[in-house]
Amino acid sequence: MTESESLPAASASGEVVRRESQNALDGLRDFQDLILTRLGDLGLPTEDVLVALNHRLALLATTGHALAGLNDEQRGRSVYIAKMIMAGSVGLFDAALNYLWDETVIELRKRVIGYDLSYFYAVAEKSDARRKELKTADDLVKLDDAKLLSGAREIGLISDVGYHQVDHIRFMRNYASAAHPNQVSLTGLQLADWLETCIREVITLPHDTVVAEIRKLLVNVQAARLDPNYLAQTAVFFKGLPGDQADTLAKGLFGVYTTSGGEPHTLDNIRDLWPKLWPYASEDARFEAGTRLARFLANADQAQAVLARQLIDLVQGGSYLPDEIKVAEMSEAIEDLLNVHLARDNFYNEPRVARRLAELVGQHGAVPESLVREYVKTLITVFLTNGHGEAFAANESYLDLISRFDPEQASLALRAFADAEISSQLQRQLSQKKWDELLNIIDVKITGRPERELLQAVRDFPGTPDKLRLDSGIKRHLAALPS
Repeated sequence: MTESESLPAASASGEVVRRESQNALDGLRDFQDLILTRLGDLGLPTEDVLVALNHRLALLATTGHALAGLNDEQRGRSVYIAKMIMAGSVGLFDAALNYLWDETVIELRKRVIGYDLSYFYAVAEKSDARRKELKTADDLVKLDDAKLLSGAREIGLISDVGYHQVDHIRFMRNYASAAHPNQVSLTGLQLADWLETCIREVITLPHDTVVAEIRKLLVNVQAARLDPNYLAQTAVFFKGLPGDQADTLAKGLFGVYTTSGGEPHTLDNIRDLWPKLWPYASEDARFEAGTRLARFLANADQAQAVLARQLIDLVQGGSYLPDEIKVAEMSEAIEDLLNVHLARDNFYNEPRVARRLAELVGQHGAVPESLVREYVKTLITVFLTNGHGEAFAANESYLDLISRFDPEQASLALRAFADAEISSQLQRQLSQKKWDELLNIIDVKITGRPERELLQAVRDFPGTPDKLRLDSGIKRHLAALPS
């Protein structure tokens, strides 16, 4: 067939597509007119209830591409995706976003259940008291979405990039969906893009080799007594672990070991593995083990304190024990501050906890070494706000605490953008404004030459601050800093 002979067929095909699109648009318009007329008859509002027809058509036209990553079995069980598309087609984009997030959370919980629940709880829930309530799959609903997402990232069920993207969808769900009505415009292309992101980064993301091997290890640890050959192979595996996964594994095994009611063979296995993993745990992870012991003692959890001390003594980790019980008190205050920041009504509850932390810092002077990184990260997190609004009553305390940073703490604050969770916060306009304010406060405290050069590079960076951690030039400046 010649080129000229093929033109009529192509033209006819294009005409069919245009006619089908027009029919779909007419159908949506007829349905909209029917519903809005009925709402008007009932005396209900009809303005700004449904999104524009062209956005709905854009959503319907692109969902097929977004769903391409799901197989038939996955599509067949995706009830909330079906509800999302239905809600979007009639113009309720806020409800559609809510359904999309419901599907994402359900699938993420399934991945957690299929991995290892006790390990996940040990990593995701930082509060020992709350962790006691987390035992079965039914208890997953007790974890808020932010902790579910962060815990999944820590154990490797979602990637750093995926966490960054999905956390933004969580933020939009909280402040632009039917769950929290706001005057925020959503488009059909946005919804389709977010659907594709959740499918790619949560529902269908395969486990990488390290995550799969850790899962196999956890199953074996809790199944039966490990033989010497397997223990030797595991020691080699530990040597090749990325630093963050070694820390997460140490935190998880510590949590599993110190949970009351563990099987004797499980405890024996962890005691065999702990000295082999300890050399690859960072200073932060080691200090965290000591802090956990102090908190058990402060809370009179004697059984857990005994178990924690066993692991610390096993690796001669006495140097990582806090010198005074104040560490437990300050750790609890830092943890409470982050919890109320992530919870509802944070504007009302943050000031009380912020003042408590400020009192502890003022009473005891410098922050204990074992808490410095956690303290700085938490303070930066709350200072940057949740992106929706500023807790003005608490901000005075935050400014006061940041003004007390020494050069080491200021250096940690400067490089906070490299943290995946803080980088995700920096996607938001209000948090970006607060980041600029932070840089102005700590400027005078940055004394070392490498830190001054990094500060200048951060100020000169042409993009938004959430992109800093991905820039090769910024990475070189980070690598030049003393550890």
